[in-house]
Amino acid sequence: MIPRHDVAIGGMSDVAVYAVDTLVVGSGAAGLNCAECLHRLGEKSLAIVTERLGAGTSNNSGSDKQTYYKLGIFGDVPDSPMEFAQTLFQGGMCHGDTAYIEALGSVPAFFHLIENGVKFPFNSYGAYVGYKTDHDPRQRATSAGPKTSIQMFGGSLEQCRRREIAIFDGYEIIRLLTAGSGEDTHVIGALALNKERLSEPDHGLTVFAANNIVLATGGPGEMFATSVYPPGQIGSHGLALQIGAWANNIAEFQFGLASTGFRWNLSGSYQQVVPCYFSTDAKGGEVRYFLNDYYETMAQVASNTFLKGYQWPFHAERLQGFGSSLVDIAVYEERNRGRKVYMDLSRNPVAGEGMNEFSLAELSEEARTYLERSGATAETPYERLQQLNPLAIDIYSEHDVDLNEPLGVAVCAQHCNGGLSVNLWWETTVKHLFAIGEVAGTHGVRPGGSALNAGQVGGRRAAQYITARYKAEAPEVAQWLPQACAQIEAEFGHIEKLLEGSGLQAEEVREGVQKTMDIAAGIVRKLPEVEDGAQDIGRLHGRLAEQQQRVSAGELPFAYQNEHLALTALITLKTIQDLIARGGGSRGGYMIVDRSGDRLVATKNGDRLPHRSENLEMRQEIIETRWDGQESEVKVTPVRPLPDDDSWYETIWRRWRAGEIYDD
Repeated sequence: MIPRHDVAIGGMSDVAVYAVDTLVVGSGAAGLNCAECLHRLGEKSLAIVTERLGAGTSNNSGSDKQTYYKLGIFGDVPDSPMEFAQTLFQGGMCHGDTAYIEALGSVPAFFHLIENGVKFPFNSYGAYVGYKTDHDPRQRATSAGPKTSIQMFGGSLEQCRRREIAIFDGYEIIRLLTAGSGEDTHVIGALALNKERLSEPDHGLTVFAANNIVLATGGPGEMFATSVYPPGQIGSHGLALQIGAWANNIAEFQFGLASTGFRWNLSGSYQQVVPCYFSTDAKGGEVRYFLNDYYETMAQVASNTFLKGYQWPFHAERLQGFGSSLVDIAVYEERNRGRKVYMDLSRNPVAGEGMNEFSLAELSEEARTYLERSGATAETPYERLQQLNPLAIDIYSEHDVDLNEPLGVAVCAQHCNGGLSVNLWWETTVKHLFAIGEVAGTHGVRPGGSALNAGQVGGRRAAQYITARYKAEAPEVAQWLPQACAQIEAEFGHIEKLLEGSGLQAEEVREGVQKTMDIAAGIVRKLPEVEDGAQDIGRLHGRLAEQQQRVSAGELPFAYQNEHLALTALITLKTIQDLIARGGGSRGGYMIVDRSGDRLVATKNGDRLPHRSENLEMRQEIIETRWDGQESEVKVTPVRPLPDDDSWYETIWRRWRAGEIYDD
């Protein structure tokens, strides 16, 4: 147990203070793995603090067979860490050295997960077989089924408990404490609200004194109303941005089709069995099979629905030539008309006027062969899903959803490929502050499943550096307190102003952020809407900074989340604005709609949606953005190339023994 110190501060006589060398914020698969690694490497002054254990993305997300991406390790197909890194790197907006590190670390991380009990399948030889995922030239992907990350979370949590690592559950981190200034700024701790004590005189304000902090809080899914993230997924970008940390690639979100009741990604098998899409008016009437307005033939409708399985994320390039991302645009536009959109596994696609009726013969050879080889040729999509992947049905049944009934769907925010800028050891631009998992901005346009690997590798790298260079005794509270006292007292003042404040209600703030981000930062981006959104969020952020948000004591965590989300949204929109203004085009997860754009989207009813093609030169840069306390600052950083690693063993052995490798 971590001893509690009661101190008098801010007019309170017994404020709780806990002191540790390293504090891990967040309890998903990345954070728990990092805590495991830290403890295994000798860090015993260690604690995890989390808003609610088990509430994060790792333990609440997945797909038909959630992918884990790692180096190819079976058969006679050659693979290498540098080839893996090239795959991560070639989509652009990705540093070559961190890509290489993620490649090198993928195999140790993968086998650690196996040791933790994650049930990745292997054949009679013991080979962990793989398959191709999106943007993957090799068969590097594998899966433990719909619950891959859930198993990762569970196995790591069990290890943390066996190691008796302290877990503070029910604490909302609201501020990072710092010392120094400029490039010498470094974290010294964090403030949290104990959610069981919000009505007490101190409102549960809890102080964590720490030499090192690891942020492992996932992505800012709550910025969007149309989101497949678990409800309440905030991330911790705003916490770091408040103290001047740089973010990079934060405009690069991934979007895909997902169910909106029980939030779950509808990739892979759900699409490969070729379900029917339809929409209704707000009252459930006026049924329309709207894909027939976009595609010319049943072969196009059926084959592109199939392709959404492994071309699941929206991608601007797949809009051309009646491609698979036209399904996403159709769903997006139908919902924007105020209609409800459904995916129906109980029936096959319904033919429009002049179209052939659905049959497996209407599918492309690729799709038909896949279903035939998989033994999934039954009459209805639901029956084909039973043949292809019954576990994909079970996950919905566990949440009392019958897939024989139409499923409400939308194109949802699913992952942020950007985040906080980190170095080779996943340390942010603020010293002693590390970011791992989705909160770390190490991706550009990535292969599916590589985010899970990145979280595991990043956590291990952070743990290695902390234990090699930063490990120390926990701060002595009496000596530590003077440098943090003013910040803690200011936070008590901030809380009182929130409770006494007038102006916006907390729920109103959240809805405003989400509505703006859905319009300005989704799969369709227009410069005027981005500029308007940045102005609106900028004004909102200013009002929140002046405590113009009225809340009850029980709403304090929600109010702080709003502050962090508003700042993250502002930095995101400023990044998008800069990208478009400098000539950036459609890439990855979004299209830049522009009347003078050089591309159109072909549909059955004619060419539409003029938009810019990708500016390929911008793949060689990363947009970095930060908040200086008054305004945003944007800069362009060239991507670091793939390293030329011709290391000589004897030299590296000497540098490793001397600890010099941590100087790089």
